[in-house]
Amino acid sequence: MKKIILIIFGMSTFLFSQKENNSMSKIKDDFVPEWAKKVVWYQIFPERFRNGDTSNDPTVKDIEGSYPHDVTSPWQVHPWTSDWYKLQPYEKENVKDIWFNLQRRRYGGDLKGIIDKLDYIQNLGITAIYLNPIFEAPSLHKYDGATYHHVDPNFGLDPEGDRKLIAKETPDDPSTWVWTSADKLFLELIKQVHQRRMYIIIDGVFNHMGLNSWAFKDVVENQQNSKYKDWFEIKSWDDPETGTKFAYEGWFGVKELPEINEDENGIVDAPKKYIFDITKRWMDPNGDGNPEDGIDGWRLDVAFCVKHQFWKDWRKHINSINPKAYLTAEVIDPIEVIKPYLEGDEFDAVMNYNFAFACADYFIADKTRINTSKFDNLLRELRNAFPGGVEYVQQNLFDSHDTNRLLSHIVNRDLGKFRDWGKYYDVSRAGNPKYNTRKPNDYEISIAKLMIIFQMTYVGAPMVYYGDEIGMWGANDPDCRKPMVWDDLKYEDEVYLPNQSIKNQPDKVEANNDLLEHYKKLISIRNENLALQLGDFETVLVDNEKELYAFTRGYNNEKLLVVINNSNTRQSAEINIPTDTKWVDLLNENTEHSVTKTNFKVSVNAKWGLILKKQ
Repeated sequence: MKKIILIIFGMSTFLFSQKENNSMSKIKDDFVPEWAKKVVWYQIFPERFRNGDTSNDPTVKDIEGSYPHDVTSPWQVHPWTSDWYKLQPYEKENVKDIWFNLQRRRYGGDLKGIIDKLDYIQNLGITAIYLNPIFEAPSLHKYDGATYHHVDPNFGLDPEGDRKLIAKETPDDPSTWVWTSADKLFLELIKQVHQRRMYIIIDGVFNHMGLNSWAFKDVVENQQNSKYKDWFEIKSWDDPETGTKFAYEGWFGVKELPEINEDENGIVDAPKKYIFDITKRWMDPNGDGNPEDGIDGWRLDVAFCVKHQFWKDWRKHINSINPKAYLTAEVIDPIEVIKPYLEGDEFDAVMNYNFAFACADYFIADKTRINTSKFDNLLRELRNAFPGGVEYVQQNLFDSHDTNRLLSHIVNRDLGKFRDWGKYYDVSRAGNPKYNTRKPNDYEISIAKLMIIFQMTYVGAPMVYYGDEIGMWGANDPDCRKPMVWDDLKYEDEVYLPNQSIKNQPDKVEANNDLLEHYKKLISIRNENLALQLGDFETVLVDNEKELYAFTRGYNNEKLLVVINNSNTRQSAEINIPTDTKWVDLLNENTEHSVTKTNFKVSVNAKWGLILKKQ
C-alpha cells in the first residue's frame, strides 16, 4: 500500500501529480547500503571540535611542513575561547596579517574531545558521523597526510611515544606496522559510536600526500635512487650536469600537496597497494574478517582528481571487506559529470552540493531567487539522475569545511551565487571587503530554520556541519573552521574585524539554544518517521506567487504532510488530499487538521512550515 508524506511550502496554484520513485518497487535493485538511507550525518573537523586532553597538544615542531612554513616565530596553542580575528600577543610578534596567523593556529582538538561529546551528538539525534582527516599531518586540516596508516599522534594519548613506535616501522610493509595510542583511541571511538548504534566514516585523501610523507621525503633525499620515485608526479630531478632542479606536481599547483602518480588506470601500483592495505587496516582492524570493529565507510576527497578505474578496483576491495560499507565522494560538478561515479561500481553517493546550490537559489537568494517551479524542477532532476537508490543516501548539506557557514551565507545572501563554485569560493571569504562577518540576526536565523525543516523532510540523508546547530557563523575557509562553541566555556565577544579595526557592535559568542532545540526537534521527527527516510516522493503543490511548495512522501501505511512557506508573509494553501481523516502537526504543538472530502486548507506562518502526520 502506498504511504504518503506531504510536504507543503505554502499555498498551491499549481498541482503536479506525477508519481515518481516508488521505493518499495525499486528496493530490490538498490546497490547502496540500506542503513545509509536512514541516517542523519554530523560532520566534525577534529582539530576544532573539542580539546579533551591538553597533554597531547601540538608543539611548534609538529606544524613543521605545513603552510605558511614559519616555525621560528613565537608560537603557542591558541586560546579556544578567544575572539577569532584578534591577534594574540604571540602572533603580533611576527608582524604578519590575520590570514598568515590563522593558518599557524592550532587549538588542540582531539579524539578524546570527540569521545567526551558523543552523548551530545547522540542527544542531538545524529546517527552517523563523518570525520575530516585524522591521519598524521602537520596542517590544521590534515589533507597533507604524512601517512595513512596512523592517526595523528596529537589526536591520541602519547604523541612522543607514538612517534618512537612509528619510527621503527618500514612504512610500506604492513607486517611491521604497530598500533599506537592514537590508533587505539580511534578504535575506542569506533567502538563507542557503534555501541550507540551510530555509524562512522573517515576522510580518504588518496590524490595527494604532504611534504612530511615518508615516501615523498625519501624522494626528495634520494631523487632517482629512491624506491618511491614512481609514487609522485615528478617533473624533473636535481641534476648538476643538465642544470635541472627537482620539481613535482602539486594538487592544483599547491606545493604542500604533492600529487600521487597515476597512469591510464589511476593510481599506480605501489601507492595503490599501500592504499588498499590501509583500507583493510581501518575497516577490519583485527584482521579476523569481521568488520564490526572498523569504520563503516569513507568520504573520498577530490575524487574527481583520480581516474575511474582506480575507484572501481577500490570498491571491489571495499566490498570484499564489508559489503555494507558506504562510500561518498567529493565531486562538485553538474549531474552529467557526477553520473559515472554513481552507477554502482564506484560510489554510493556524493556530498550533495547540487542540493545545496538549489536550496541557496530558492531559500537564501533575494535578488536572484528562483521561483518555486524552478526549485521543484531542479530537485526532480537530481532525484531522477541516478540509479540504485542513490537519491536516498546522498549527503544533503548546506555548508561544510570548504564553504562559508549557512548563517553567514544568509547574512551575505546577495554577494554571489553558490552554484558558481569557483567564483563564489573567493567572494565568500572574509578577505573580500564586501563580505559581512557579523553575527546573524533573528530574521536570518528564521531562514535557516525554514531550510532545516526542508532538509530534514526531503529525500536523502541530511548532513549537519558541526556548530551549525548552535548558530556558529563564519566566512569561507579558514573562518568556517572556528572552534566549536560549548556551553561549559565562556567565550570572548567577537570585537575585531579581519583588518584589525573594531566593530561598532560586539558580537556575543554563545550557543543559540533555541536553534539547537529546533535542530533536535526536526532530527527527531525524521528519525521517528520511516517515510521521511525511505518514502517515495510526489510534488503536489507549487505556487510561484506565494512562494509555497508541497510534496508527499509515503512508506507502507505511514503518511505525513509537511508544509513550508518561503515568503515573508503568512500564506494559505488548499491541497487535494484523496481521503477523509485527521492529521496531527508534529512541528507545531501537535495541532490537529481535518480533511473534508478532498479539501485540505492550511495557513502557514512566514518562513515556516507544518509537518502533518495522518492518524
